Amino acid sequence: MTTSSATALRPAITAEGLSKSYGDKVVLDGIDLRIPEGTVFALLGPNGAGKTTTVEILSTLIPAGAGKARVAGHDVTEDADAVRAAIGVTGQFSAVDNLLTAEENLLLMADLHHLHRREGRRRTAELLSRFDLTEVATKPVVTFSGGMRRKLDLAMTLVGNPRVIFLDEPTTGLDPRSRRTMWEIIRSLVADDGVTIFLTTQYLEEADQLADRIAVLDHGKLVAEGTAEELKRLIPGGHIRLGFADASGLESAAALFASTARDSEALTLQIPSDGSVPTLRAVLDILDNASVDVEALTVHTPDLDDVFLALTGRPQPGDRVKSQKESAR
Repeated sequence: MTTSSATALRPAITAEGLSKSYGDKVVLDGIDLRIPEGTVFALLGPNGAGKTTTVEILSTLIPAGAGKARVAGHDVTEDADAVRAAIGVTGQFSAVDNLLTAEENLLLMADLHHLHRREGRRRTAELLSRFDLTEVATKPVVTFSGGMRRKLDLAMTLVGNPRVIFLDEPTTGLDPRSRRTMWEIIRSLVADDGVTIFLTTQYLEEADQLADRIAVLDHGKLVAEGTAEELKRLIPGGHIRLGFADASGLESAAALFASTARDSEALTLQIPSDGSVPTLRAVLDILDNASVDVEALTVHTPDLDDVFLALTGRPQPGDRVKSQKESAR
């Protein structure tokens, strides 16, 4: 989904000034969110940044200390029951019952959602098929691999047909193949069902692959938000790499730009760039006006790892004071 189409949709989740503290420990410090329907939103941040607390507040598991939030059109404080009826939550750890079979786990969820017996069996069979669990439906979950367990966990979340799903680090501990299977399932939920996904993850590739928009949380504050490409352009290090057929072309191009890095052996020139189209167009115009022929051109931008490292983990004033006090003891 494009950003322009996403912004035209109604919000599935909004938050204004959302805050939470435990004693003198500030966990969330006034965050604002607006997440359109039918999109994937990823919240990134180091351990302790406040990601799980955000999910717990928005899913009505704990109250906010200050601020307000709405999920699926309902206030999380004043209309918590309506919020719970509209959402599904898959936490960091699977909530399946190991002593039951996959089918029994899903039927149990159908009972908890007060589905009619026939509808519960129909929904169970549908989800077992969708998640490729039909062949193991009657086997106890204790025999399942981590990937199968996570698929069943997400299937159980879908029994009630939620419109908003919170996935709190859903692929932690999975092998690469199982992780990519989960990605395909998440994409299908959005594309086929129009579900809104609120995803927290520490796998930056996961956010890059799945999310329409990404926010970076650090020390309880949102320090950046945008598409993956927008976030990458925030970090220095992007460049345009030009390749030339001969040394004279390289020298001619190098003379046109103030700040470059050249590789005379590879016949390449690097020009600092923010990765935007206007910057690329300006470079090409300069080369064209000087009649300098370029054999190859590639645009390089920092990846989300660079964004994460640049924006998170910086010591806070209180942290430095504490460190000084401890060192004086």
